[in-house]
Amino acid sequence: IRNAIDNGITHIDTAQNYAQGHAEELVGKAIKNYEREKLFIVTKLHKANLAYKDVLSSFADSLQRLNSSYVDLLLIHSPNLDIPLKDTISAMNKLVTNGSVKYIGVSNFALPRLKQAQELSKYPIVTNQVHYNLIYREPERTGLLEYCQQNDVILTAWRPLQKGVLLEKETEIVNEMCRKYQKTPAQIAINWLTSQKNVVTLSKMENQQHLEENLGAIGWNLSDSDTVRLDKDFPNQQDVSDRVPLV
Repeated sequence: IRNAIDNGITHIDTAQNYAQGHAEELVGKAIKNYEREKLFIVTKLHKANLAYKDVLSSFADSLQRLNSSYVDLLLIHSPNLDIPLKDTISAMNKLVTNGSVKYIGVSNFALPRLKQAQELSKYPIVTNQVHYNLIYREPERTGLLEYCQQNDVILTAWRPLQKGVLLEKETEIVNEMCRKYQKTPAQIAINWLTSQKNVVTLSKMENQQHLEENLGAIGWNLSDSDTVRLDKDFPNQQDVSDRVPLV
């Protein structure tokens, strides 16, 4: 984490249920000696903690683990159909009002539920974090991506490399792009996402090589025509997430 920050990475994404809270603790330790206001820290509410009081109490625990007085972005990690969304949003609004959270968002929300969250919140729902990559196109097929692009919502794509599958299975179209742009398959796959309007991505970094790969994916863009080609011609596209379908 510190190596990433030292190389210019400022956006750090974690969650209450990553390693049962230990991930938040590690982030808290890692950022201790950095200027907090220069970092953008994201955490997510576990789906079991979405009742009004549970949002507030579990978030207080998150702040303690993160060793911070606030987070920049708080997300609902995934919908819980047994807890009224209005209660969760109300608690999140309170956290924004009292300064503990700067922005709020959701994750794995289908378009109707995203619209519902927007209607319930007095603060903007700034992002929807979803499974989206060259293979899994559910946000496109359901109209979610287009809605986000037209309504000032950031679509944050998780698993941009499909756990390495996009690197293991060579495709001619990606190889062609690699030769043209002098980039790796990972960098092409990530840049295909970030070249799209209102799309950002989260790319895992476990070592220095991952860090360098990720840094090489930014600072340039695929041409519009190449982005469209990958949209249409990348093989074996799937309409629904194999991990967390939108709800």
